[in-house]
Amino acid sequence: MYVVCLDLEGVLIPEIWIEFATHTGIDELRATTRDIPDYDELMTMRLSMLDKYKLGLHDIQAVICEMEPMEGAVKFVNWLRSEFQLIILSDTFYEFADPFMALLGRPTLFCHRLEVAASGRVTGYKLRQKDPKRAAVKALKSLNYRVLAAGDSYNDTAMLSEADAGFLFKAPNNVIAEFPQYPSITNYDDLRTALLAARG
Repeated sequence: MYVVCLDLEGVLIPEIWIEFATHTGIDELRATTRDIPDYDELMTMRLSMLDKYKLGLHDIQAVICEMEPMEGAVKFVNWLRSEFQLIILSDTFYEFADPFMALLGRPTLFCHRLEVAASGRVTGYKLRQKDPKRAAVKALKSLNYRVLAAGDSYNDTAMLSEADAGFLFKAPNNVIAEFPQYPSITNYDDLRTALLAARG
């Protein structure tokens, strides 16, 4: 039995924080896990920027409502679910991801929660667990699943290393250079071919 684990942002949907930075003009919010490997450092910076500019969850959700999955993503997910079991392992938040899950046909999603005040101010975040992507893959393997994984950022590399086969998908050059052990793939057709080949 095979399970495919995919990252969400940068693989199936655009980067939410980059879109939000574009809308607000706050360049600091363009940083993602492609740039800053330490997730706590990244989120601390993001929360400080939201406080500085008096922005809340509703402001981010308004931008999300204007976004769509990447071109070809819905078709790819539909194909993937016809051939494999699929789980999305993401460091996004349920408060962000729900509109995309509806558009993608409600695949299973493991991610995190935001802590939000009644005013809409984002006060913090609650990780599902430590090193969640690696832990999820290890748990699936303990249930005798074979796991194939694809992601684009530093925070995906633990998932890729734990999987039976891992692939970088549309990753930036810095991540590709630091993790040459993972094949670098740039389109859904080639990822489809790689997953089928890994399954054998």
